[in-house]
Amino acid sequence: MESSPISRLPEDTLHQIFSSLSLREIMICRSVCKLFNQTLTSPSFVHLISSRSHLNLLGLRPPHHHHNHHILHSSIHSCIHVYDSDQNQWFRFSLDFLPFRSPHPVASSIGLVYLWVDSPDSNKSLIVCNPLTRKYRVLPRLGSAWSRHGSVLVDSRNRVVVLTELAALYFSFSQKTQQWLKFSSNLPSKPRSPIVISNSVFALCDVGSPWRSKRKLFYCAVKNLLNLNLSVMNNNWECLERHEWGDIFDIMKRPCLVPGNGNKILMIGGLKSSYSFNQSGLTILILRLDLETMEWEEATRMPEAMHQLFHDSKFKVFGGGNRVCFSGKKVGRLALWDCCNWRWIDGVPGNGDELFRGFTYEARLTTVP
Repeated sequence: MESSPISRLPEDTLHQIFSSLSLREIMICRSVCKLFNQTLTSPSFVHLISSRSHLNLLGLRPPHHHHNHHILHSSIHSCIHVYDSDQNQWFRFSLDFLPFRSPHPVASSIGLVYLWVDSPDSNKSLIVCNPLTRKYRVLPRLGSAWSRHGSVLVDSRNRVVVLTELAALYFSFSQKTQQWLKFSSNLPSKPRSPIVISNSVFALCDVGSPWRSKRKLFYCAVKNLLNLNLSVMNNNWECLERHEWGDIFDIMKRPCLVPGNGNKILMIGGLKSSYSFNQSGLTILILRLDLETMEWEEATRMPEAMHQLFHDSKFKVFGGGNRVCFSGKKVGRLALWDCCNWRWIDGVPGNGDELFRGFTYEARLTTVP
């Protein structure tokens, strides 16, 4: 590139040339050579394209393994695998800029990815980074037990909640005291698939007996106390239910929650045989709750031909809005519900028999950790 004519162009000219590209094309050009990478990551260029739209991607969370750790770390944990549903293409962001061992992505919000990493003292730490700009920030230290048992929730206001059955940790980048605030949860059981929607945390909890599970929807508000200049979680968890809902939580096997568009919640699970007229009617349902009208509706159900591979198979669900991914044990590929259409995602990184979790990732060049 040193002998190429483009290397002799002024920086302003290069910026004008590259500013006509889409964000996806800019990301591709950054890997061409050092000159392009330096140009496209410079503060002046990032400011120039600050209004550029983001990329809507689906990121994978590698499965936990207790063996072959070093092999797994080198092959999967050194990068974040993401899927672009618009281009039907897999690509990855390297995490080699992080000075930590075993980075494990768990959540994302507005261009930032949150990861558990191994600290030098062998404890777990939660960090936040922008894989596109390769910048990161370390959050106050946490014990390893939180990484094993806690669910990490983040929102667009850079507020972080680590939630367990008994306690919740809260952190906000805007608060004066840069420390975790701890609150008692006292939920009736371990929260299943907690999500954040409209300043509230929602989760499914089992309120049944040891012989028969019974799911209920619980929620807890995150309030902003301006007089204290501090954001805290209101500890008053409440069960959200309506008489007219009937047995809505009983018709599904292993239901889980996914954030929908706007003020809506998606609940996903396998239809129980007792609620199907025949065996061929068994499928995976996606129900939608409108938090404004408090009414449920059926959003869609998995096609029978696709469900045959998930039948009698444990599966995981991730995504948000109108994009929901399904990962099944030994299925070998992902199923995707994308804007009312169902299709397969092939080329899943790693072992196709794995059970993956994931998150929605809005890739942005301008978001700073």
